[in-house]
Amino acid sequence: MHEKAHNPVERLAIRDGRIIDPANELDEVADLFIDGGKVISVGEPPTTAWIPEEQIDARNKIVCPGLVDLCAHLREPGQEQKANIQSETYAAAAGGITTLCCPPDTDPVIDTPAVAELIRHQAGIATYARVLTLGALTQGLQGEHLSEMAALKTAGCPGVSNARKPIQNTLVERRAMEYAATFGLTVFLYAQDPYLANGGCAHEGAVATRMGLPAIPAAAETAAVARDLALIEQTGVRAHFCRLTTARSVQMVARAQYDGLPITADVAIPYLFLTENDIVDFDGRCHVAPPFRTQRDREALRAGVARGTLSVICSDHQPHEPDAKLAPFPDTEPGISGLDTLLSLTLRLVDDKVLTLSEAIERLTSGPARILDISKSGIGSLSVGAPADVIVVDPQQSWRVQPDRFLSAGHNTPFAGWELSGRVTHTLLNGSVAYCHS
Repeated sequence: MHEKAHNPVERLAIRDGRIIDPANELDEVADLFIDGGKVISVGEPPTTAWIPEEQIDARNKIVCPGLVDLCAHLREPGQEQKANIQSETYAAAAGGITTLCCPPDTDPVIDTPAVAELIRHQAGIATYARVLTLGALTQGLQGEHLSEMAALKTAGCPGVSNARKPIQNTLVERRAMEYAATFGLTVFLYAQDPYLANGGCAHEGAVATRMGLPAIPAAAETAAVARDLALIEQTGVRAHFCRLTTARSVQMVARAQYDGLPITADVAIPYLFLTENDIVDFDGRCHVAPPFRTQRDREALRAGVARGTLSVICSDHQPHEPDAKLAPFPDTEPGISGLDTLLSLTLRLVDDKVLTLSEAIERLTSGPARILDISKSGIGSLSVGAPADVIVVDPQQSWRVQPDRFLSAGHNTPFAGWELSGRVTHTLLNGSVAYCHS
């Protein structure tokens, strides 16, 4: 049964859970106490007179901060036939995600405070998850004129991005980075050279050649990363590389981090499991942009996550209506519906000995919170005084991925039939139960 509590509880105790809070290097079995929507104590109640109104039994379960998803396309405004903020934030809550970051390629584009406010307002009505918006780097994402970044920052945008729309004029990109640096905004970069990508839909290699598919070489990404790194060094802007896919890109970012450039990077969870070999039967569910790469690239991405070069794992959630995936492979719309599987797939990395449990949770909580510059408000941690965004997870509960049972409106996933472990039993947002599975 799925239910949502509409009456917030002021005083709540979560008992006997394994509390994992990477931001505070905490991993112990203890009680967690919440009052007035905030974490007030870990271990002992704040006073002997403090009595909870409700209790959650978390024995043999993990208690950790709510997850922060660095990239989720909510499809509203502009593509409500695919999904909407109500449906996707509920799916997020069920998946343990309490904060979502929405890229600016909505319709209309998030290049004015009004659009950012509209999305936040809709999320506020839904009350399932907190939604942050990235502002557009250029007006209309056209790559020609700079957006009003100062106004977007004032409207609450933690960073700016041109989403997947390339800025072909290098001087415009330089000016945009300089402008963003002036206001202390992080620039979120999708590294792909549009001329090298040339409308391809698969990784350039033996598989695409055999299948006769138009292909995208690894150099489409690495050439763009090289250009971006040169401009970051020139401008000093804080930058984040979104959804890297190649071994060489990870190597380049690691080197730049070592050299002191103010950069971070992430990977989308499907790329840590799937490769170009998964498209061999022209399965449109495996059509993603950028494409799945080689086994070597996949192993390099896993190593990058383990080392912390890639400090965040995100869903890159892209829900589609069924028809979007039914055309011939090159004509299907790219993207995977990822909110329902993000946590369990990340826990699979723990089983695969890629990450420790604490590291896995860090890549989903305090890691993305730092990049979004919301960690100082306590989001992504269980620090005393932090908003009580808390999830309770049963790590032993296994489940089979059945897309028709997804809570997201998008059922497009290549993971159908996979057996995964880890089920969220409770999700709290600001101390109120946003999701409960019983």
